[in-house]
Parts: sequence; C-alpha cells; structure tokens
Amino acid sequence: MSLSSLTYIALAIFTLALIYKISTWFQYKIGVGSEDISTSTRFISALRGILSTLFSTKILFLLKAFLLDVMLQFRILREDFLRWLMHITIYCGFMLLLLIHALDKYISVKLFDKYYSTINPFMFLRDLFGIVVIIGVAIAIYRRFILKVPRLRTNAMDLYAILLVAMIMLSGIFLEATKMVAYSDYKRMVDEYSGLSDPQELKALETYWVKEFGTVSPNIKEPFDEKLLAQGKELHQSSCAECHTKPQWAFAGYGAAKIITPIGVGIDKARLPIVLWYFHVLTCLAGLAYLPFSKMFHILSSSLNLLVNSAAGKEKMSVANRSTRQALELDACTHCGTCSLRCSVAQAYDEIQNINILPSEKIASVKALASGRRLNTKKLRHLLEGVYLCTNCYRCTVVCPAGINLQDLWFNVRETLLQKGYPEFLLLSPLSFYRGLMREETVLRDYQKPMIRAREAIFNQCDLMKAKDKVLPLTPTDKKFQSGLNLSAQAKNFSVCFGCQTCTAVCPVVANYENPQETLGLLPHQIMHATGLGLRDLAFGSNMLWDCLTCYQCQEQCPQGVAVTDVLYELKNLAVQYVREKRP
Repeated sequence: MSLSSLTYIALAIFTLALIYKISTWFQYKIGVGSEDISTSTRFISALRGILSTLFSTKILFLLKAFLLDVMLQFRILREDFLRWLMHITIYCGFMLLLLIHALDKYISVKLFDKYYSTINPFMFLRDLFGIVVIIGVAIAIYRRFILKVPRLRTNAMDLYAILLVAMIMLSGIFLEATKMVAYSDYKRMVDEYSGLSDPQELKALETYWVKEFGTVSPNIKEPFDEKLLAQGKELHQSSCAECHTKPQWAFAGYGAAKIITPIGVGIDKARLPIVLWYFHVLTCLAGLAYLPFSKMFHILSSSLNLLVNSAAGKEKMSVANRSTRQALELDACTHCGTCSLRCSVAQAYDEIQNINILPSEKIASVKALASGRRLNTKKLRHLLEGVYLCTNCYRCTVVCPAGINLQDLWFNVRETLLQKGYPEFLLLSPLSFYRGLMREETVLRDYQKPMIRAREAIFNQCDLMKAKDKVLPLTPTDKKFQSGLNLSAQAKNFSVCFGCQTCTAVCPVVANYENPQETLGLLPHQIMHATGLGLRDLAFGSNMLWDCLTCYQCQEQCPQGVAVTDVLYELKNLAVQYVREKRP
C-alpha cells in the first residue's frame, strides 16, 4: 500500500471520527429536561448562537479569548508556571513542526522560493521545534512520575498521549541521524542530482562528505588526502551546496548521528533509514487517525470551549445550548488534575476511596452516563456519592484551564442520578442545602421525589415498618445500635434522660403541628427513651429524626445536659450505615 493511500485512509478516519465526536455534543444528555430536547433542536439552536455571536460585539471577546487563553494559555500560567511551560512547548513546537515540515508541500514550498528541507533556516528550525516538544514531554514525565503533583492521577490515556508524542519526535530525530550516516542515501543523492561520472571526482566528493557531513563510507577512511578534500569542497559548492547545509545546523540529528557513527555501516546494510522513515510516517498518520479518540482531542475541544464561554454565560444560554455546551465540556477536559488539587472535599477520598470524589476523575464516569452507556448499580452509586459530596465551593470551576463550568455540570449530573430512582441519603443532611437554593433549576414535580425515596429506603429496613401488627420486645436487643452512638463524645449521654419532655416542649418542629405525634411518630424525648432501651427500629422509623432542624433548642434546654441534637445526628448516621451494609 502506497504512502498516499495510507495518508488518505488516516485523513478519512480522522474526518469521520471528528464528525462523530462533534455529533455527540448534540446527542449526549445531561441534566433533568435535556431528554426532552431533540438533537436537531440543539443543532439549530447552536447554529443560531454561533451566527448571533459572530455578527455582534461578542466577536471581540472571542478574539481576546483566542489570543490570551488559547494561544498564550494564560489560564494555565496563572496556576502553575511549570505546567504552562509544558503545554506551551508541546503545543507550539508541534504546531510549528506541522506547518513548516509535515505540511511543507502545501505551506513552506508556497511561501519560500527554492525551499529545501535540508537547508537553513528550515533544517535548524525543524530540530529546534522537535527539541522544544521533547522538552515539553520531559516536563510532563517529570511532573507525573518524579515531582508527583498531589492528586494528579495518571491513566492509560495520559500514557498513550505522552508515548505517542515522544515516539514521533524521537523517531524523527533518529531518522535524520541515520540519513546523515547512511552511505546508500548519499549515493542516491549523488546519482540523482550531482551529474558526476568521473571516478576521481566522485571519490573527492565522497571524501569531503565523510569528513564534513558525517557520512559513513565503506571506502573512505581517515586520514584524508588534503587535495581530495579541496577538490571535493569545490565539487560540493557547485553541485550540492544549493540544497545541503552543513549537518551541524541540525544539532539534534547531528548529535544522534555522532552517537551511531561507529555502527553506521551496519545501519546502512540493515536499511534502517527506510525502516525508520516508515515508522515515523506511520506513527504520525496513526496519531492523526487516533487524535479524535484520544486525550489530545482537547487541542480542539478545549480551545472551542474557551471561546464558547468567553461569548456567553450560563444565564444567557438557552436550555438546548447549555446541554450542548456541557457535552462539549466533557471532551474539553484535559485530565490535568487542577480541579482535584483545589477541591474542598478531596480529603474525603483518603477515607472513602471512591475515585469519583475527585473532580478530574468524575469526568470519565459522567461521560459514560451522558452517552447512555449502561452503568451497573455500584458505579451509579459511586458517581452519585462523588457528585453529592461536592460542597459547591466553585473552586474547581474557577481554576479549570479549559473553562469548564464544573459546578453546573455536577448539579445537572446529580439531578439526573437522583431522578433515576437510586436513594441518596445525603439529601437528608445539610449537604442538600445547595440543592434547595437551586430548586428553580429543577422540575418542581421531581424535587421531592429523591428525598422521599431516601427516607423510604431507611424505613424499609426497620422491622416496625414491615410488620406493624406484631408486638415488639421492650427490652434492649441491639447492643451494636447502642454502642454505635459512642462514636460521638456528646451523643453517648442519652441514657441519663428521664423523660421530662423539655426537649419536646421547646422543639419548633413539634410546635408546628396540632397533633405532632401523628405526623412525626416518636417525639424527641421518646426517641431518647427508645435509644436508651436499644429499640433501633422505633428510633429509625420516626419522621422526627429526619425533620429535625438542628436548631439545638432541645440540647440547650435539657436539664440533664443530654446532647439531644447530637444524638439525633448520630442516629441518622447509624440509620444510613445500616441500609448501606444490607444493600448490594
């Protein structure tokens, strides 16, 4: 198969994959309400948004974002100079190599008269840009495996990206080096371009190239004849100098050539230059075809996301465009770990060991959910726990170099999961406060469902709820239940309660009902009594436990000093723990 055929195949794969990736931005569904918007509606809405932006003053914001955030990457510079240096070297070096070398037939040849890749400044610049990229790859390896930035996790996609870029750069340098030392490559150029036939002239030119250009000849050895060198120099000036600069200018390739010079004859016999040429070209084509499926796709998606965010805020977007933007944001993530480094609750990962607690690691699970891929119950539970432990501090959103509104993303994912029917007990804690603030963002008919579902999951574990007609024993039967309250120093003093009902009398929740016992079940003093007797089901099954406002009125007024509110807190924790232990 010819090189042109392979190139067309790689371009075709890249084009089809790019079209597919872009189409997913209009198909992935994130957040309650997104299911009701068709792909065509989202596409038309996005097209209208693009046109309205391009023909308005917002174009100035786009230009500013393109210069500062996309080209100069100021967002990364503000966070970490070393990371910025890594990105800017890889990005700029690779793009410049692409323009002046990989696409030289379409760009360099058109722009420069008498362009040859083997003359300056092109030969020098090619090596310079290649070394710049290698410096960036070295920084990436240093940060991940030696410096070991906190909470920066390396997955297979990160390794593939580093390995692929390194292979392209190193194979290019060593290809250049083998061509410098290869005698057969020298012979081919002499036969095709020099026009020389006299044996003496050919020997003189060959001697000059062995000394000055590093060609390893099986015929010419040191010491060199000065007359031959002088004659060879003249022949070189007349036949070769126009298209061949001294190889020392290609400092990277020349340095590698010096290393392999002792085995130059063997390299030539093994036809290693041809092997390396195919390896280099095929690696570049494979990288092109693989780009839309790899982490490197963020070169396009992150840049586009930064431009989108510069022109429109969340509050100005339609629901359709917000859904499309969030699908784009999933591809824009570079897995840099900056959000995890700044996350307020990342410390919880040390105890819970749920990878979805870390913001940068949630993206993969969210993408699987948005694509409609079927996730098992355990994965859904872990993702829900990860997004609900979020404290909504906005730190991740503020520092994201790709401009992803992570806070908005977590909220929409959270609501999507809650409506799927899985009980989340954190809804019954103060962590649900942010959800209450965002109530208008939720379909009102669905707002109460997750909270009711979480309570039912707890009540269903209580024997009292399963068999109301049975007589419950009135003697302590669950020692584990009572000992569990010793987790808190304040909560273990429930046993000194003597039922004076002061806590019940001052409780604003109790005061809200004419017949509180009918609505709430056990009242505060009764819960204390049931806890003292070890009647777990009675305590867990009371609505009072979950309607408590934690105002601490009961605890402040108790004449015995019982930490009533703290006991209720611990009872909630124990109830959730019992359910989690019994579920699959």
